[in-house]
Amino acid sequence: MTSSVPHPEQAPPSDVSHVVEHLFRHEWGKMVAILTRIFGIEHLSLVEDVVQEALARALQTWPFYGVPQNPSAWIMRTSRNLALDVVRREKVFRDKEPEITRLVEGQTSAPASAEFPEDEIKDDRLRMMFVCCHPMIPPEDQAALALKTLCGFSVPEISRAFLTTEAAIAKRLTRAKQSIRDAKIAFEIPTGNELAGRLDGVLQSLYLLFNEGYKASSGEKLVREEICHEAIRLAALLAEHSAGNRPKTHALLALMLLNSARIPTRLDGEGNLLRLQEQDRTKWDRVMITRGMFHFAQSAAGDEISEYHLQAGIAACHCAATEYQSTNWPRILSLYDRLIELDDSPVVALNRAIVIANIRGPKAGLDAVAAIRRLDKLDSYYLLYAVLGQFEAELNNSAAAARHFRKSLELAEIKSERAFLSKRLQACENQVLA
Repeated sequence: MTSSVPHPEQAPPSDVSHVVEHLFRHEWGKMVAILTRIFGIEHLSLVEDVVQEALARALQTWPFYGVPQNPSAWIMRTSRNLALDVVRREKVFRDKEPEITRLVEGQTSAPASAEFPEDEIKDDRLRMMFVCCHPMIPPEDQAALALKTLCGFSVPEISRAFLTTEAAIAKRLTRAKQSIRDAKIAFEIPTGNELAGRLDGVLQSLYLLFNEGYKASSGEKLVREEICHEAIRLAALLAEHSAGNRPKTHALLALMLLNSARIPTRLDGEGNLLRLQEQDRTKWDRVMITRGMFHFAQSAAGDEISEYHLQAGIAACHCAATEYQSTNWPRILSLYDRLIELDDSPVVALNRAIVIANIRGPKAGLDAVAAIRRLDKLDSYYLLYAVLGQFEAELNNSAAAARHFRKSLELAEIKSERAFLSKRLQACENQVLA
């Protein structure tokens, strides 16, 4: 993936926070993985503190001295120096100094990319993925830990991804790190029977990561493309390695690629949200669709059908339709019917209700929403009310539609979504007054 980090002469101090955020997403997992291999997984919190301090120093110094020509290498060297400070301060780490020093040996004559051998980085990141998803760590804690350590997600970001409280996520992270220490989990890629169970946790974490980028839970931007690309990069890394080269991995990677291909058309030139039927399909990324279809074909090996296979199949149906009207909705519904057998979450059921409405009309859509199990879990989910508002509007029930759009607007946090909902609400209110 090409970097958008500016050179010193291009980056005024006001842009420093943006550059650091970019690096935070791209370099956090790499730095944490490398230093964890050196210090040991039992010292994960110490490693995170070192990397966090390096990024904080960038924020403190770059506004005055400018963004370095190679900001990634700057942060790597700062992390190395901070790690050496720890080594020299704590006797228990004295034997780590030669390995930490080796990380930047020869940097004056070699390009920055040579400071960290790529194969070594890949293995370290894969080890970290599998550590986060060790069976000794409670399942509900695994994805939260992976999102924190591999991708630098904050506690609020993780809490939104899980639709839970920040306090609950903080507790999960503390509990996960305690499990690592208590179980003396090894920093390694598993083999044999142990691999299968832990691979599921890794894939779930990557899936959550991609979803947060594809439809951000808060902030100014609906889509955070860099997070999507990072999830795709990690999934591709996993699929290329013998430990992760499984049909399910290829299915997840296909799902990510096929959905990402539509990103360029999800907003118009003014940042307004475009629904699927409003998107210019000629601007969908055909190269990405081709890659997605390749991995979708790779996922057909074996007999297992996972939720990733079914979701990738749904995405493939959308990508195959040259226009919205030619979408194979019955095929998509059959895939949702199978998906809900594997994942009966209310969010999946809500998406299925939208498909039903496309086939049988808005009244059938309302009935499908009413039949959702654990519908109360969606009480704070703005899309529930947006969907209900859309169905009621199609039935010309403008007052009911306005109530739902008003509730959805109260819950939505993304600027483009709020603008879209405001327009829908205004249109319904105008109909009521007419």
